[in-house]
Amino acid sequence: MENNTMKYIRDPRLTDRVVTAKDAASWIKDGMTLGLSGFTRAGDAKAVPTALIERTKKESLKVNVYTGASLGSDIDKLMAEAGMIHKRMPFQADPTMRKKINQGEMLFVDQHLSHMAEAIRADVLCPIDFAIVEAVAIDENGMIIPTTSVGNSSIFVEKSKHVIVEINTAQPIELEGLHDIYETGMQGKRDPILLKNVQDRIGTIGIPVDSEKIIGIVFTHQLDSASTIVQPDEETQIMANHLIDFLKREVKAGRLTNQLAPLQSGIGSVANAVLHGLIDSEFTDLEVYSEVLQDAVFDLIDAGKVRFASCCSITLSDEKMKHVYANLEKYKERLILRPQEISNHPEIIRRLGLISINTALEVDIYGNVNSTHVRGTHMMNGIGGSGDFARNARLAIFVTKSIAKNGDISSIVPFVSHVDHTEHDVDVIVTEQGYADLRGLAPIERAPLIIQNCVHPSYREQLLEYFEEARHKGGQTPHVLEKAFSWHINYEKNGTMRQHVNQI
Repeated sequence: MENNTMKYIRDPRLTDRVVTAKDAASWIKDGMTLGLSGFTRAGDAKAVPTALIERTKKESLKVNVYTGASLGSDIDKLMAEAGMIHKRMPFQADPTMRKKINQGEMLFVDQHLSHMAEAIRADVLCPIDFAIVEAVAIDENGMIIPTTSVGNSSIFVEKSKHVIVEINTAQPIELEGLHDIYETGMQGKRDPILLKNVQDRIGTIGIPVDSEKIIGIVFTHQLDSASTIVQPDEETQIMANHLIDFLKREVKAGRLTNQLAPLQSGIGSVANAVLHGLIDSEFTDLEVYSEVLQDAVFDLIDAGKVRFASCCSITLSDEKMKHVYANLEKYKERLILRPQEISNHPEIIRRLGLISINTALEVDIYGNVNSTHVRGTHMMNGIGGSGDFARNARLAIFVTKSIAKNGDISSIVPFVSHVDHTEHDVDVIVTEQGYADLRGLAPIERAPLIIQNCVHPSYREQLLEYFEEARHKGGQTPHVLEKAFSWHINYEKNGTMRQHVNQI
């Protein structure tokens, strides 16, 4: 064990701080705030949170939990079941936790992912008592070398009172050297972020930390949870084809080349599948500047389509994880992992001129997008990074299937029940029916285009009827206020949004 310890803990000041997960969990007291590593089921702290969950089965304890995004290893699920969370932020994707949030049994703060580090840095949020972060090693300089995500780990380590490091020997040691940790500094005193190209390195290969803050090091051996993404289907392939047609048009117009512009794709099956559709396109020598790298990006690298990819997390299916880890040295020269406030930073997104592809729950006839709330009230996962990118991208593209629940729900509605991205931040809508380029269009020009190109045929006439009645009432953005949410109300009452056109 001594040789093993020296392999992973190379700073001699820290070799005597190895403890068990149970011991580390015992230091956490009721009412504390934890900053846990992890972003979309990758690089998450596993052993200490699990030990803490076991402890709550014997004693009552509630804590605030901050993360980068969603956690794997069922940590969110088990914490929710244990009733140990007072407040959770900024993103989650677990059905059990979602239920607890919507039942009011825990507080959830849905926050833009790039904003959280700023709030922590400015001491707006509850102070972090313990940062618990996963690593492949602690190097000779005492820097923590993260695993498959950076997320908010660096700001958690910087601002927490104490640090617990989980060294995960199941994660590939070859991850070392992949990270680029950059600290922006306080607002009003910081320099410009000099990242001009996707592949630029501007920081350190690990997270700097005062060695005195590290009070415990826990060894664990457990791979990340596999991604739950669904493989591309016929409809997502059609959506990809529509998106490719749009991009071809941009190339023909001289606004893009066949190298396009750096791509960002949000987490989820639809966005991953649409990105996957680029494999058979003529576009080549592509770059990715995103939060999460899913299977599709590695498929594009293997196909010779993507030359470099920057992210803050790598989230893969089980099969793809095995392939990537077995060939990590090959991929390493094409990848960088950054903190999420850098991967999602507005200044960089605007400078690089990204093409942003994210998923919508629903869209309305003027281009407002709901990404988070079912029927306007019930949280799904959270806004994540979609707002960071949509507001600042060269092209803000939102994708969604036109119907859900076997056609009882239309994803295009008169007025979204919750607004995450206003019409001002949305450039293109894509469904399996087609795409609508909304740039430069007034509201009354947008609505007919969205209805004609993106709405499922079974709802098209119904939506046109609504729009015509709204136009008769007048206004810059016409609505029939007493009927704007009638589709959602009809679904709640009758289990479908379908209505007779004369009853809208």
